Amino acid sequence: MIIALLIISAIALFLTFIYMPASWLKYGLSVLFAISLVSSLVLVVMNDSQHFGMKKVTTTKTVTLKSAGSSQLDMLLYQSVGTSDQHRVYIYKTAANQKKAITTAANVKTSNQVKTTTGSTKLVTKTTRWTYKSGTAKLWFGIADNDKQLIKRTNTFYVQKTWAVLSTSQAKQLSKLAKQQSATLKVQAKTYVQNAVKAAMIKNPTMSATQLAQLEKQAAAQYQATAMQKMIQTVKQAK
Repeated sequence: MIIALLIISAIALFLTFIYMPASWLKYGLSVLFAISLVSSLVLVVMNDSQHFGMKKVTTTKTVTLKSAGSSQLDMLLYQSVGTSDQHRVYIYKTAANQKKAITTAANVKTSNQVKTTTGSTKLVTKTTRWTYKSGTAKLWFGIADNDKQLIKRTNTFYVQKTWAVLSTSQAKQLSKLAKQQSATLKVQAKTYVQNAVKAAMIKNPTMSATQLAQLEKQAAAQYQATAMQKMIQTVKQAK
């Protein structure tokens, strides 16, 4: 609407000033149309540069995170943008059966951060946009197509300590290393579990079969977690 007013004011000013005979009416209309023209132009510039008639609106969206990796280890993956690893895009899933992972936007208006939590693993996205203050403001300036223009977006990933945050290349190295050490880890895991059972039996010779089975399961899981953490540190330290 404001563009239409600007054009009409310009045309009216031209016609009035050129074709109307000299009179107080001509000068009065010329001043009126000139004010309308200048005011419309100023408002257009203010809407474009200072978002006149608009306000900031922030929305928050929370989704549950699922591992982006193909292994049993829970992983949040990222890909560095540039050569100095100052900017990253993160790769994640929101459902266990999700085939294609989601990637965060790679632009200057989007920032990402990862925090450790003892609660649920989730992604909290805060998005701030410019929106028109009223329907009237949108009617006047909506032709600029800047409604809901993105100002900034912040993605905060809350992951538990058991999750691994790795680059895509580190994840590939981890998978390769796990396959290489698979046979060795099985032998070491068996020995670790046997020693744990022996130590427990010495402390409590009357342990039941159910208790022993539970102990074996816990010891195996503990060894696996420890071994995996060592491999993760290995791939993180590798250059």
